[in-house]
Amino acid sequence: MSDYVHGYSAREAERLGDQADILRPLIHEGTAYAAGARVLEIGCGTGEQTVTLAARSLEAAFVSVELSAPSLAAAQARACRAGLANVAFVRGDLFALPFADRAFDHAFICFVLEHLAEPERALALVRRLVRPGGTVTVMEGDHGSCYFHPETEAGREAWESLIAVQRHAGGDARIGRRLYPLLAGAGFADVRVAPKMVYADEAHPAEMDLFVARTIVPMVEGVRDKALALGLIDEAIFARGIADLRATGTPPAGTFCYTFFKARARVP
Repeated sequence: MSDYVHGYSAREAERLGDQADILRPLIHEGTAYAAGARVLEIGCGTGEQTVTLAARSLEAAFVSVELSAPSLAAAQARACRAGLANVAFVRGDLFALPFADRAFDHAFICFVLEHLAEPERALALVRRLVRPGGTVTVMEGDHGSCYFHPETEAGREAWESLIAVQRHAGGDARIGRRLYPLLAGAGFADVRVAPKMVYADEAHPAEMDLFVARTIVPMVEGVRDKALALGLIDEAIFARGIADLRATGTPPAGTFCYTFFKARARVP
């Protein structure tokens, strides 16, 4: 498993919360589980998606797994504050989970595969844990789908340095476009993938604030030290690029567009 390139700082936790707020309809629309269903959530992080999942399906039972102990503690605290009693939290590595084959009815994976060096192997392991007829739901972004105005050379270089940092860490920031072949290759059936676009301009102030200013720009800023240490970008160009990216979230001229991909497949 590759490193989580964005780190585990308090600022990153805040960014993830803002991201969850603005993306909640895209991520969770159409995703709910029947009473009695046992659902495995892989890589729950600090619980931003966990609380929405569990609240939308109060009669289902969730097992949420996370490798980072501090993140898992934060997720438990978040679920407790939300008054959710249908989630059990387990610290564990995706590639060494302590569950029997076919122990779950469904699995949910959000923004995890992009950080893995072997995403197809991970999906094959998850498939073994879900009973035949059960489903897996996967949500991933694709940094190659990003378009913004005004687009500057520095802004684009800063954005590309984020993609390169994740590649050096063993992940794939463009993995959204690969969901169909990854799921099919891991042995899932009835794979369905849908693009989920976020667009921001002056007429969409929430997206400009929560998505561009408080999610996207801090995400790129968060890899500054790694990008510089790897020699991927000049320090002055990175600083100028961050300023230019921030300007895309400033009305009246700026616009920003990004596409996520949501997949659902069945275990045969």
